[in-house]
Amino acid sequence: TVTSIGIIGFGAFGRLMAHHLQPHFRLRVFDPDQPAQFDDSGKGLVPGDIAEIGACDLVILAVPVGAVPSALAGLAPHLRAGAIVLDVGSVKIAPALAMQAGLPDHVEIVGTHPLFGPQSARKGIRGLKIAICPIRGRSADRIAAFLRRVLGLDVIMTTPDAHDREVALAQGLTHLIAKILVQMEPLPRRMTTASFDLLMQATEMVRYDAPNVFLAIERGNPHARAVRDRFFALAEDMRLHLDDAPRQALEVAKNEAMQPA
Repeated sequence: TVTSIGIIGFGAFGRLMAHHLQPHFRLRVFDPDQPAQFDDSGKGLVPGDIAEIGACDLVILAVPVGAVPSALAGLAPHLRAGAIVLDVGSVKIAPALAMQAGLPDHVEIVGTHPLFGPQSARKGIRGLKIAICPIRGRSADRIAAFLRRVLGLDVIMTTPDAHDREVALAQGLTHLIAKILVQMEPLPRRMTTASFDLLMQATEMVRYDAPNVFLAIERGNPHARAVRDRFFALAEDMRLHLDDAPRQALEVAKNEAMQPA
């Protein structure tokens, strides 16, 4: 039974998790760059060192994907038999491999990806999606049940490879388009269509993500480059088609004019 949770990393997403987990568990937080924000509600939020984090029943790696191996190196010696370690990264293949290589065999491993962030969770997380990848041990089903029943999340059980394949399109393409739209500013705000407003809403949801989130999504996902290449190739085909359309229309008009009456 999980009664204590340690969180490594207390950035925007670490704080979001702590807010929703604090009513149910004793939390310890380790992040030398982000001091824990104390709150008297729930079961308490206490800063701890890496050894105290490792003594918890469950440890959440809320660090950038690129920082997972170094976090594991510091954490591994302090984990007890039967402990559970999970990550919350935007990609799953690389963290899964890192956790399998960097954690002792007596530790259970679960990969997770909350398919939301601080912006999309401003009104609560109930009904939002989270992907879960069982990697080692039997704890994934228990974690999924808690997330469904207590936090009201829509849980998707998957594998690291299947996750990264789908997210390369669903998340990779969204962030890519948003990055490009931001660079096209100023964008219209007054005379807009409903579809454009939805596009801007999606852009605003990821505009302020940390740069390492975008890089993890685009570079840390082995399936992302193929999606980008296909997207840019299709965009180039469309550009050539549109540039060529006036000439084609002129040729059609000339041919019709030359036809006998």
